[in-house]
Amino acid sequence: MKRISRQAKPLSQLNLLTPILVALTFALVVVPAVAQTITTFDAPGAGTGFNQGTLPYAINTAGVITGHYLDSGSVHHGFVRATNGTITAFKVRGAGTSHGQGTFARDLNAAGVIVGYYDDSGSVHHGFVRAKNHAITAFDAPGAGTSAFQGTEALHINTAGTLVGTFLDSGSVFHGFVRATDGTITTFDAPGAGTGYAQGTIALGINTAGVIAGEYRDSGGVHHGFVRATNGTITAIDAPGAGTGIHQGTIVSAEEEDTLASEEIEASILQRPVGRRSWGRTNPRSLYE
Repeated sequence: MKRISRQAKPLSQLNLLTPILVALTFALVVVPAVAQTITTFDAPGAGTGFNQGTLPYAINTAGVITGHYLDSGSVHHGFVRATNGTITAFKVRGAGTSHGQGTFARDLNAAGVIVGYYDDSGSVHHGFVRAKNHAITAFDAPGAGTSAFQGTEALHINTAGTLVGTFLDSGSVFHGFVRATDGTITTFDAPGAGTGYAQGTIALGINTAGVIAGEYRDSGGVHHGFVRATNGTITAIDAPGAGTGIHQGTIVSAEEEDTLASEEIEASILQRPVGRRSWGRTNPRSLYE
């Protein structure tokens, strides 16, 4: 969000304004705050050390929550929390059991179908779909790399069961993909997306109509948003005032299906380079986190 800097007023001016401000304050109609209930929870088995614990990622219209937690060994496990508070942990067969590996649940739809990805023992990403009956199907996008920190990540699913995400190829370049309910995967790249390390296209969300939103990083390391229509046409989005230097630009947030259904895209502006959480210098995803 762009911040506007205002010049401070002299103290004498502030003193003159104080009575007026106080009078205006008491003249305002006070609107009572709506009572809110906040429920905290921890998944059974969640660790209590540094960078461990429970990470909810998505909630559907029924109030079911999914996400993942890190245990005492910093291994990731998926979980789903029912509306009655019952938490069920799960992991994908083949998920690694070392530090930073495991199962990452990222989204669920109204039917309770969960999507995400898992890291195997070699830290390669693989997408998965967990059906309401708990059956898990793993998949890899065509062209996905097979080295550490490469592979497929499913990130969002709509009510029809169509999901989107990204994959990193053998050169650690990001590409978008959409997976139909029959398992057919279509890959795509936003025009202008870079083809270097940690550059490329990430699909972040899909609405009920099949319109996809996400972001891409160009050859100069600048971020841009995009919308992909159902016919495959991709339109770039650059927010007014977005920077044009490395790690600057437009960062799209398209996690909520209701937002996408109204074809509104939330975007924040990076005018200056910002610090980014690092998963290790060899992990290209650290540049997007």
